[in-house]
Parts: sequence; C-alpha cells; structure tokens
Amino acid sequence: MKLLFLAALNPKTGNHTTAERIRSHIESAGHTCELRDAGEFHSSADVANLVSQNSSFEGALAIHLFRAGRLLLDIQIPYGVVFGGTDINEDVKVEQKRVVMEQVLLKARFAVAFTEKLKEEAEIFLVSQTSKIYIQPQGIQTEAVEKFCWAEFLRNSGVICENVDELHVFLLVCGLRRVKDPLYLVEVFSGWHCENLLNVLVIIGPKRLFFLSNSDVRQKIDPVLTAEVEAVVKSRGLFGPGEEPTGAARCHEKVLRRGQQLRLGGHVSGHLGGSGSRGTGAGQGHSRKCSSGAA
Repeated sequence: MKLLFLAALNPKTGNHTTAERIRSHIESAGHTCELRDAGEFHSSADVANLVSQNSSFEGALAIHLFRAGRLLLDIQIPYGVVFGGTDINEDVKVEQKRVVMEQVLLKARFAVAFTEKLKEEAEIFLVSQTSKIYIQPQGIQTEAVEKFCWAEFLRNSGVICENVDELHVFLLVCGLRRVKDPLYLVEVFSGWHCENLLNVLVIIGPKRLFFLSNSDVRQKIDPVLTAEVEAVVKSRGLFGPGEEPTGAARCHEKVLRRGQQLRLGGHVSGHLGGSGSRGTGAGQGHSRKCSSGAA
C-alpha cells in the first residue's frame, strides 16, 4: 500500500521527529510512505491534483487536523489524521479553524490521539466522533551513541561537577515559543536549585530557528520571549558563559542551557539511568563541588 503523509516538517521540531518515526514504522510494516511537507501546498486542490496524477496512492495521513488535515478534504481516497497539541490547545479556539477541523474529522476514516486527555478535549470542542478516535501513545526507541560522553555533554552545557553521578539532571527539550513557555519552570527551578545545588535544569532547543516555506522565510522562535527568558536568567543569577556567581546569587549558579540546538541522536533516554560517564545517578545531599553554568 502506498500512503501520502502530510505534516509540518520544519527542521528540529517535534512534528518533524514524530512524522519521521511514523513514516519509518509504516515502511517497516511493508508499505510505501511518501512524506511531504504541508507547507509545500497552498490548498486542498493542490493535494487533490497530486493524488489524481498519481494513481498509486491508496490512502493518506496527516498530523494536525488544521495545519495538514485540511489539505486532504478534496482527495478521493480514504485518509486518517493524527491530533497535534496545537489542534486542541490553540487552533480550536479560533472558530474558523474549529469549523474546518470538524470537517476534517467528519470525513476522516480514523483519528489518533496520543493521550486520553487529548481525546477527551477533542470530544469536547469538536463534533463528537468518539468511535473513530483511537488512543495510541507515542513510542520512542532510543539507541546509545557510542562516542557520547555524559560528563562531557554536561560540561559543554556549562555544568561542572567532579562526580556527575551525584547530579539530579532534568532535561527539558523545547524551543523558546509562547506555547511552550519555560519561564515558569525556570523561576520555580531556580529556588529548587538553591535548596539543593545537585538539582540541575538543562533546556535543550533552538534559540533562533528560521525555516523556508513557499518562498517565505519565517522565524519560528519568538525573539521577545527569548529576551524575557534571558532576562530571568540574569535576574535569577543564572549567569552566561565566563561569568562567576558571587554573594547570595551563588545559590542560583547557572542551570540553564540556552541558544544552541543539540542533536541528541536518540541518546537522552539511554543515558539518564545508567552509571559512570554515561548516566546520572541518584545522589543525595548537598555538594559545593558542583557548579552549573549556561553556555
């Protein structure tokens, strides 16, 4: 079976990662999956023309009911849709978008929600289609990178410690956007870090991300929010590279990683539970041997 798969494929985003994972799973089951960026198409007519000119397509799939699913409304083959967080958290609040999403859901052969909560929210805001919404939790298979060194990764992130096994490292993977605003977490975590210097927060994500779609260059990361986060980092004593905390601010030694998109290569999960230089241990108590920093 050959499927047309539409998703927003902006680089270094969760959508792109999820789409690639689903595509890989479909192809491993013996099917053919053509993954296309939803940004390539101006309207549902464009996708309908593509499908009509390629009779080998037997079905279609889209991530996000509005962003990509609306492009499938005019095709003459069955399709399914995958709910994205933006569908329920943002797009459903706009009446014009909500109406389109209802049309997409009504015509879809099936819909997938990654969580029970997402399904419940969809049933509240959209026309009830309980029978066609299935819950399929995301599954992630990780592979350890042979040359990856946990201690070096932390050191490059600005976290300096003689024994990394004593650290309690929390990784937050997100770009600096309003919908994923990490400010509240930074503010709370700075106090937690003050109570125990072994608690370290590392935020991994792009500080600036530009992408090209339909000859239009757009900035995905919010520069205003970025400035706000950096201001909080300064005010909370979470210093930049080369700066040393002094006085009372020392208890807020640098815990935030900013500005650089790191390619994890699937090693995050594989290196959070091990020992030695490849994992974090469950150390207890306070230690002044460790200081954390931001790069």
